[in-house]
Amino acid sequence: MTEGGQRGNRRKAMFYVTGDTHGNQYKWMEQIDMFLKPGDMILITGDFGVGFWNGRYWSEEMFFDWLEKQPYTVLFCDGNHCDFNKLDSYPVTEWNSGKVHFLRKNLIHLMRGEVYQINDWRFFVMGGGYSLDKYRRTEGVSWWPQEMPSAKEYENARYNLARFENTVDYIITHTAPGETVYHMSTIRRLGIQRNVMEERELTTFLDYVQATVQYKYWYFGHFHIDLELWRNQIATFSTIREVENSRIVRQWESYEG
Repeated sequence: MTEGGQRGNRRKAMFYVTGDTHGNQYKWMEQIDMFLKPGDMILITGDFGVGFWNGRYWSEEMFFDWLEKQPYTVLFCDGNHCDFNKLDSYPVTEWNSGKVHFLRKNLIHLMRGEVYQINDWRFFVMGGGYSLDKYRRTEGVSWWPQEMPSAKEYENARYNLARFENTVDYIITHTAPGETVYHMSTIRRLGIQRNVMEERELTTFLDYVQATVQYKYWYFGHFHIDLELWRNQIATFSTIREVENSRIVRQWESYEG
């Protein structure tokens, strides 16, 4: 974990998880940065916002440079709203037994299908998702075809899970298993569509993971809700939770309309 800084009283460094940040500098500064202490790690369940962090006062690169000076570590899986051309321009290296992109020394992209060993815990990560708003986006500017996993990335995921005998502590994804998406769609107040055809290959693969992999908690984003579901699966968005026990430690009103 990262060292440095003096933010309040010394205490055990924590590992947190939160949902889509969508490149929103205000959300980061008002809800996340002020909460984190030296040595903490926070994991974003996709749609961190690479390519979308330009703000009124800081450009994306300025914001990343500022993050690099902070005493905490930011981990994220990719989602669907991401500049994959920019993300893929970073060199691939290894960190905690899995492949990653280092955007900064403490800003780390966890790649699809990898298993990481962090704090004596195993994390299986599978990013990707389909953009329902693709029709109003421009390819190469605000939408990229790499948003959905490739055959090679599914193969990599199966290989890495087999290496660890299909047993991990935590699963981190952007979207959810198909059965879970259907389950959420039956809760009318959520307004979630049933399985989207264009995303079905991924959600079906996650059904396979759900059926074959042992895990403690599964965290995902994508749906812009905060909800504890069946099978220890948890949708994250406007909350910060402790990874180890899923306890909510911070919650706010959504920044999205």
